[in-house]
Amino acid sequence: MCMNSAPVPHVFDPVRHARRRSRAAAQYHEYDFLKRRLSRDLAERLADSSRQFPVALDHGCHNGVLGEALLESGQVSGVIATDPAESMARLARARGLSGCVMPLETLAFAPGSFDLAASALSLHWVNDLPGLLVQLREALKPDGLFLAALAGAGTLPELRESLALAEAEIRGGAGPRISPLPGLQDLAALMQRAGFAMPVVDIESITVRYDNAMSLLQDLRGMGETAAFAQSADQGLSRRILMRAAETYSASHSDPDGRVRATFRIVWLSGWAPAQGQPKPLKPGSAKVSLTEVFARKDNTSD
Repeated sequence: MCMNSAPVPHVFDPVRHARRRSRAAAQYHEYDFLKRRLSRDLAERLADSSRQFPVALDHGCHNGVLGEALLESGQVSGVIATDPAESMARLARARGLSGCVMPLETLAFAPGSFDLAASALSLHWVNDLPGLLVQLREALKPDGLFLAALAGAGTLPELRESLALAEAEIRGGAGPRISPLPGLQDLAALMQRAGFAMPVVDIESITVRYDNAMSLLQDLRGMGETAAFAQSADQGLSRRILMRAAETYSASHSDPDGRVRATFRIVWLSGWAPAQGQPKPLKPGSAKVSLTEVFARKDNTSD
C-alpha cells in the first residue's frame, strides 16, 4: 500500500532515543508505573476477545512488563519482545520473553508472523508512524489483532507551558523542548490508511501528582522519555530556566496541598488484520452518527 510519496519528517534521532532508553534501563523498575498501568489495561482490553493468540509481538518492550502481562492473561502462549536498546531487551529476556534488539521504525519479521501485535509507550517515538502501522498490519496473520497505547497530543501541557514561559522570559524566545505528539483524529485516519479492519481509536487522561516539577523531570529521565530530537535546540536549559519553570509550574498547576499535576493523554489503538468473513463497515453515508460529531464530543468533554 502506498501511504504517501512525500518525504518522512525526521523529527526524532533514533540513536539518541536508544541511548536514553539504555541509560534508563538499570533503574527503569523504579519509574515504570505508567508502563505497568498501561500494560495491565492492555491485557484487560485483550480479554474483551475470547480468542487465543499463540504468538504475540511486544514492540518497543522496555523491561518486558507488557509481554509478561500478556502471558499472565492466559490468552498468549509466547511473546517476542523488541526494543532499540540492548539493555532493555536483556530485561525482557529475564522475564521469560524472547527479547531482541530492533529499531522502533522497522520490523524484521516475515508477513503473517504474529497472532497479536502490541505496544505500550513506544510508538510516539516513531518518525514514520504511517509506515510502521503498515508493517505491523503486515506482520499479523489474517484476523490478527493490533493493540497499542501511546502518548498523544495534549500530554504534559503544564510542563510545555512552564518551560516555554521560563525560556521566553530569560532568553527572549523558546525552542522545542517536548516532543510533538499525534492527535486523536490523526491516528484514526492513519489506522484506516494502514489497512486495519474495524479500527478503533480512543483517548484517556491520566493525572499524576508530584511534589514539584523537578520530580516530574526526574521521572521522565527515569522513563527514558526525555527529548531526542534529530536537530537539538542550540542551547540546553540552564538551571536558572529550570528553576523558573518549576516556579511557574507550581504557581499555575498546583493543588491546595501544594503538589503539582501532570497530565498524560494516552491514545489507544486497536484494529484487525483483514480476513475473509470479518464484519464489513457500513456503506458511506449510512452511519447514524458522524465521526466529526464523535470527535467534537470528545474534544468538549472535560476529563
